[in-house]
Amino acid sequence: MVAEHVDVLIVGAGLSGVGAACHLRRDCPDRTVAILEARDAIGGTWDLFRYPGIRSDSDMFTLGYSFKPWTDPLAIADGDSIRDYVRETAREYGVEDRIRFGHRVEAAEWSSVAARWTVRARRVDTTETVELTCSFLFVCAGYYRYDQGYTPPLPGIDRYAGQLVHPQHWPADLDWTGRRVVVIGSGATAVTLVPAMADRAAHVTMLQRSPTYVISLPARDALADALRRWLPARVAYQVVRWKNVLLGAASYRLTRRAPGLARWFLRRGVAGRLPAGYDVDRHFSPRYNPWDQRICVAPDGDLFGAVASGRASVVTDRVDTFTETGIRLASGVDLAADVVVTATGLNLLALGGMTVTVDGISVDLGRTVAYKGMMLSGVPNFAMTIGYTNASWTLKADLVARYVCRLLRHLDRTGRQICTPLAPPDGAREPLIGLTSGYVLRSVDALPKQGARAPWRLRQNYPRDLLTMRYARLTDEGIRFSRAVPTTELADTPVR
Repeated sequence: MVAEHVDVLIVGAGLSGVGAACHLRRDCPDRTVAILEARDAIGGTWDLFRYPGIRSDSDMFTLGYSFKPWTDPLAIADGDSIRDYVRETAREYGVEDRIRFGHRVEAAEWSSVAARWTVRARRVDTTETVELTCSFLFVCAGYYRYDQGYTPPLPGIDRYAGQLVHPQHWPADLDWTGRRVVVIGSGATAVTLVPAMADRAAHVTMLQRSPTYVISLPARDALADALRRWLPARVAYQVVRWKNVLLGAASYRLTRRAPGLARWFLRRGVAGRLPAGYDVDRHFSPRYNPWDQRICVAPDGDLFGAVASGRASVVTDRVDTFTETGIRLASGVDLAADVVVTATGLNLLALGGMTVTVDGISVDLGRTVAYKGMMLSGVPNFAMTIGYTNASWTLKADLVARYVCRLLRHLDRTGRQICTPLAPPDGAREPLIGLTSGYVLRSVDALPKQGARAPWRLRQNYPRDLLTMRYARLTDEGIRFSRAVPTTELADTPVR
């Protein structure tokens, strides 16, 4: 049986995948497109995570799509609202009908003779293997493992008689009303969970080995509220979007150039929201510099409000062992807990776990170098979406999708069928994701690398990337455009 063929095959129907399909519908309407989604719903992260208070850590004027105004009053939005926004966008742009749910992509094999990919996916409901071919493969599967969150070894956990929960698999029937809750972790998930659970719990304790930077930001954008009264929604959206882009870029550059000043500013903001005498240095002053790891956001200072009211507390210590009734700390203190939430992070999983082969040779992702942060050296007609670490994910996702559309139109104009990124001829290789967070360091060797200079250097600068990815010429030293390779020549074509 001949496999079904589409021009562009997208993997993943989350925020990035739906956005990519919309861009293709807008900019390359003649291309056939299909989306394979392993789960049974649109939304990706925003459909998977259902823990209390789940929300964005970025404002929705930049996390939203460039072509689809965010009109909800809240700039820092809850997960349900974001999921509805993604689904509404998919309906509006006719993307829903192109999604095949319950198709987990397992392997992709490129043939230079045919100038196409053969993609194998397993149907979740029947375990049947399905094959499709495509001219261009676009992976929008994020970079973490959906079916399993990260939980470190927990000494004595078998003795614990209470309820243990990971936020990635939140039980729909969990009732924490009047119960003592301990949330292990200090990242964005923990910072979200603590105030969300504090209203109903007897008490919530955030137990952290070391502190994280947390900044209080307004849940609503005052400029957006004002502009919406006088301007069309699309115009107001673009104005606020660019205001937030430029402010974010400027603040990031300042923190990197003057980390001492940034630390002082962040500490001052925290101290101003907590009671006099609170040990800010112990609980909210990390040893690393701002943006070595992501800065967590507390909308309207909700975490600090919960701590100041006594409904929640922060404990900075290490777990010695679990007991039957809670956790004994390295300091000897016992924390009583009816519910323990392990907000301990993610397991990274590049390309959704799929294997990639080019002309019969398996691709080792850890040995590839990313071209413009979106393509891989030696891997033809392939793109992936990895968002910014210092700004909204969708800012980069939009740029990548539009760049793919440019590439496809360029291939049409020039009569070529193949675009293959090349590895840099020299220079050091560095991790693609430049954070020191535990979830990154645990998997850094399995991820693609970046080079020392453009076009292999991954910038964390949206305005600069906008100019180069949208307007700069497509041909440069980092990419080769070609036609399908005759069988007789294939043996002499190296894979870089």
